[in-house]
Amino acid sequence: MRIIPVIDIMGGVAVRAVGGRRAEYRPLQSPLAASSDPCAVAQGFLRLHPCATIYIADLDAIMGRGADDRALSRLAAAFPKVEFWVDRGGLAPPVATKFTRVIGSESLSPDAPAPDLSKERDAILSLDFDAGGFRGPPELERQPGLWPPRVIVMTLAKIGGGAGPDLARLAQIKARAGSREVYAAGGLRGAEDLAALAGLGIAGALIATALHEGRIGARELAAYA
Repeated sequence: MRIIPVIDIMGGVAVRAVGGRRAEYRPLQSPLAASSDPCAVAQGFLRLHPCATIYIADLDAIMGRGADDRALSRLAAAFPKVEFWVDRGGLAPPVATKFTRVIGSESLSPDAPAPDLSKERDAILSLDFDAGGFRGPPELERQPGLWPPRVIVMTLAKIGGGAGPDLARLAQIKARAGSREVYAAGGLRGAEDLAALAGLGIAGALIATALHEGRIGARELAAYA
């Protein structure tokens, strides 16, 4: 199972994400980084472990306020060996060879027909859930045949809260996903949650807060590398 660190970027800086309440996000303060500069945060993760993949949420793009090409280009230039998974609210990354596109369901109109993403072999679908349920075209959540080979289950309400992952929903989606890889995002607390996810056959976990707070560290990253 892979551990994939997460950097949420808003206004050009890394921010602390809590519960999907983006109006409340503030610049990140972390013992892993000297500043909230996204490159400093990425370097902090890489000091813990030579992570092969880092997830980037371009929150300005997701909220329709304009994509942050500069931050992404700086990350690509500074860390050429890292694969970046990037959610930009439906926009393609600026440099196709450097990034893997994440298609977030929350960025798709719930009233539009569900797109067939099964042919998107190089993209990743994020199935986004808030406290009210699935965000996006309902048929996209109901029909696994529309999914690409990799799927993230993003529980927005649990992000940054340390309440534990939504194991029931993850198990349900894993059972329907067939041979697709399923990744967990939201609520990861520590090694006990990683073990529970591995037991479900989850392919990997997206993690930020537990890394910044030291609840998951170099030993856990090495164990799951």
